[in-house]
Amino acid sequence: QADGKIEAFDYDEPTDIAGWLNIILIIIMVGGMGLFIWFTYSRQSGDGKNAMSFGRSRAKLNDPTKNKVTFQDVAGADEEKEELAEVVDFLKNPKKYSELGAKIPRGILLVGSPGTGKTLLARAVAGEAGVPFFSISGSDFVEMFVGVGASRVRDLFETAKKNAPCIIFIDEIDAVGRHRGAGMGGGHDEREQTLNQLLVEMDGFGPNEGVIVMAATNRPDILDPALLRPGRFDRRITVMRPDIKGREEILKVHAKGKPLDTAIDLKEIAKITPGFTGADLANLLNEAALLAARRGSKKIIYSDISEAVFKIMIGPEKKSRIISVKERKLTAYHEAGHAIVLRNVSETDKVERVSIIPAGGAGGYTAHKPHEDSYYATRSHLISQIMISLGGRAAEELTFKEISTGAASDLQSCNGIARDMITKYGMSEKLGNLVFGSGDEVFLGKDYGHVQNYSEKLAGIIDEEVKKIIDEAYEKVIELLISQKELLEGLAELLLEKEKIEGPEFEEIFMRFIPDAKPAPGPVPSLEAAAAMKQTSETVEESSEQSDSTEDAQTEQVAPDEDADKSEVPH
Repeated sequence: QADGKIEAFDYDEPTDIAGWLNIILIIIMVGGMGLFIWFTYSRQSGDGKNAMSFGRSRAKLNDPTKNKVTFQDVAGADEEKEELAEVVDFLKNPKKYSELGAKIPRGILLVGSPGTGKTLLARAVAGEAGVPFFSISGSDFVEMFVGVGASRVRDLFETAKKNAPCIIFIDEIDAVGRHRGAGMGGGHDEREQTLNQLLVEMDGFGPNEGVIVMAATNRPDILDPALLRPGRFDRRITVMRPDIKGREEILKVHAKGKPLDTAIDLKEIAKITPGFTGADLANLLNEAALLAARRGSKKIIYSDISEAVFKIMIGPEKKSRIISVKERKLTAYHEAGHAIVLRNVSETDKVERVSIIPAGGAGGYTAHKPHEDSYYATRSHLISQIMISLGGRAAEELTFKEISTGAASDLQSCNGIARDMITKYGMSEKLGNLVFGSGDEVFLGKDYGHVQNYSEKLAGIIDEEVKKIIDEAYEKVIELLISQKELLEGLAELLLEKEKIEGPEFEEIFMRFIPDAKPAPGPVPSLEAAAAMKQTSETVEESSEQSDSTEDAQTEQVAPDEDADKSEVPH
């Protein structure tokens, strides 16, 4: 200080609390990270006791004693079962083949659309042979950590060899078996390392070790060629959509345990479900059962199945949606246009229902199905499909002198068909039997990786040919609707009144206006037959619920039912 005196201050030595708090905080953070890592690994491995076994296979093992699926549970796939019968025989009697020097295929690739029963067939093979069945999805191999997929492949095959004879089934193998060099990581991404390990393992076991690899895919075109060579997946079995006989057999399997009305003929149900897969048919009967339960019924009647078909094809109806008078009228003429054009030009399809009730994201719909299975399409058939798609737009233009956005999906459909006719099927008179744009990049997919293997001049000609097909089809549709304008107006007015017209009623209306028209493709039931079907189902249902009735009353009730059964066959 200024006076020369020095002031003294007491100094308190700091405690160690702050330091200890820092240490405790660090310990908590490190411990929390450790717990998080342990929890993540335990979830991925599926076993908390082996939390660090991240590279172990995630395949599910089905006990052969509990696997009750056999070939009897697989319907509509007789040829496929015949192909797989020798695999079952090998698993049961491997010595029989080894003594003859025969080698059973190491890998079997099941190819088919989703829902055709590929997984069920693989399970049936294991069930018939009574051997362990390891099932895993192709996506279960690949993780974000490098090396995990390859490790899981090794572990899967080691486990399978210990349990031989057995079957390894890889579902959706295209998730891991795509062409190498197609991914964003070049040739070093995790998926390709997993594929390389799979190729090595399939070469690593002998032909008679009793381990058979089965895989399923609906995209065989994108699989790596090394995976398909002889010695790996050297046998390919195509699982097709079932035909009418197959659909009937599948319906019989899924109808077990469901109280179907005696008036229902599964063969007739098979006729009205062309293109349905086994999964679709199982869903169909389940939806029908739900509709019956919603009605409070104890039996499934024909109308339940009919409604379920439309629900699966189109989607649930949205009857509560409020629509303006103008839009209802536009929708009525739009759908009437579709139905009239379809009835005039189609040689395979028939009108099943015309509705202006919103369903499946659309303002209305015209449901139609072919009367028989078809595997090829002619040029005239494709042109008729384009005309049917344009029927709604043409009806709008004729009636309201303007067009709306309601035909957006129709235009996409007809443009797609016309472009395929030119670029895929060689149906252009100007370009002849040439195919364009056949190269599809395997990683990006068909939509994003389409390779244009032709010049810009040819691209312009293709566009001109596509436009020519659509324009000519549209002119024909306009002429057709002008010649049948009274029918168009009458049908639209009836739709505005009833909102929904079934196939038989539409056919009677059409023949009333166009009496000299050609018959509809396939037999079409009359209104009386359809009413008889409905009456029979309801009568049988009511009679089953009545516990007390006289013998005379029962006789009077059964007699009309027998007559109705003869005329009620749905087509």
